[in-house]
Amino acid sequence: MTRELSFREAITEALAEEMRRDPCVILLGEDVRLSLMGQTAGLVDEFGTARIINTPVAENAITGVAIGAAMNGLRPVLELLLCDFALLAMDQICNNLAQWRYVTGGQYPLPVTIRTTVGGGFGLGFGHSQCLESMFLQVPGLILIEPSTPYDAKGLLTSAIRSDDPVIFFEHKKLLWKGERGEVPEEGYAIPFGQAAVRREGKDVTVAALGCMVGEALAAAQELAREGIECEVIDLRTIVPLDTVALVSSLEKTGRMVVAEEGRLRGGVGAEIAAMICEDHFTMLKAPVQRVGAPMIPVPGSPHLERLYLPNKDAIVKSIKQIM
Repeated sequence: MTRELSFREAITEALAEEMRRDPCVILLGEDVRLSLMGQTAGLVDEFGTARIINTPVAENAITGVAIGAAMNGLRPVLELLLCDFALLAMDQICNNLAQWRYVTGGQYPLPVTIRTTVGGGFGLGFGHSQCLESMFLQVPGLILIEPSTPYDAKGLLTSAIRSDDPVIFFEHKKLLWKGERGEVPEEGYAIPFGQAAVRREGKDVTVAALGCMVGEALAAAQELAREGIECEVIDLRTIVPLDTVALVSSLEKTGRMVVAEEGRLRGGVGAEIAAMICEDHFTMLKAPVQRVGAPMIPVPGSPHLERLYLPNKDAIVKSIKQIM
């Protein structure tokens, strides 16, 4: 049976279903029983305080707790409220969580899912609004996920919780707080990692977008269609593993590529994709790969300046026109 859920509701449903299915799944984080953003609200009523665990405001420490729990047979889902705060846990995430399965020769699977929010648009300022996905690209052993629809949020979070490897699951605030509702099956399902989704087919240019930028890419494609430019919009869904097959297949058809993300341009997800395309598939290109992202400055706290900082539909349209 299919109904419409919000992005937030889809996340809550995935958490509840997996906790019912597997008693080893626990949820921990700062105020997860109350839930500031709503994804975990009400779960304590069903699963109790032994499995829905409030923690101190100590990101490095609680990440270490999650690692220890996973090494002893549990499946922790750790909420780090904002991705900016994950920087306080980089030692545990990068040096321990990501690499212990490899350095122990597979003796310790680490089924930890870290859920964290990214993105601006709400005037929360520089320490509460960043998109830091690319900072984790350099870390071996991590799976990086960023859904853009309620359907994907439920299916990819289900896969994340069932994974024996650590996953960072990025939730954009705009999708949580302003996102549209979408069709989500009532029964449980899992979406495999490494499979991008073609959200719109086109023949002139490929737009590979991440998270909330998928909506901006679709809006740009709709505007350009009135001018006779047909964009193929690909929702990356997973950053690691990256669906290079889908990207190259689309590029083979269009010959042009734009990569759109909200994160900063320097060293971003788009930079990695552009390098891969130029290194391995240069002869397919009719024009240089374009990257759309944020400038190299802190996220402004002023709503007016923040609007100027954030990449959007207009930036995607401009980049596409530069290579047509």
